[in-house]
Amino acid sequence: MIFGSKKDLFLDLLSSIAENVRDSAQYFVDFKIDSEADLKEFARKMKEYENKGDDFIHELIIGLNKTFITPLEREDILELANKMDDILDGMEQCASRFEMYNIVKPDQYMVKFAGHILEATYEVAESAKLLHKKKLMEIRPHAIKLNDLESVVDELLRVSIKNLFATEKDPIKIIQYKELYELLEAISDSTEDVADTLETIIMRNA
Repeated sequence: MIFGSKKDLFLDLLSSIAENVRDSAQYFVDFKIDSEADLKEFARKMKEYENKGDDFIHELIIGLNKTFITPLEREDILELANKMDDILDGMEQCASRFEMYNIVKPDQYMVKFAGHILEATYEVAESAKLLHKKKLMEIRPHAIKLNDLESVVDELLRVSIKNLFATEKDPIKIIQYKELYELLEAISDSTEDVADTLETIIMRNA
């Protein structure tokens, strides 16, 4: 299916979803937690970003139901939107776990996970921008970078869990931290899912 010549609602919405994901990841990394009150605010704000993302998805689905001709395959539009939304859902879930477990000081591994996720969301946002400009072949390096980042995060998960079992004596803390590491790694998996969807879109439309 070829791109239409007019500016398209769906490409606008995909860009908005991607930018919201990037902004939420930036907030996730930048927000400084020093108290329980901070944790509450952190979780509340991440929920706000998630709700905003859900509104974009809702608008996209309504648009797809009303529109006969779309600039990309319908399932590709929806798949890309949902995979980007999964990144945001994961971050919101992670923020609520921080509050639930009252983790005021994220450890070095959590900070590294978050940094890699943030880097990946910038690649996602840039890809959506290029999709909007219909520069499909220019998206590929960003998709490759997303795959590379996911490999780095996979290794980080192995290292962080190994270190946790070697150094932590409190079994409750082991359970909590292991779950958080795995949640953060799952967010990275979602960024790789976005890369795979982008590759499919390039293949079908380039």
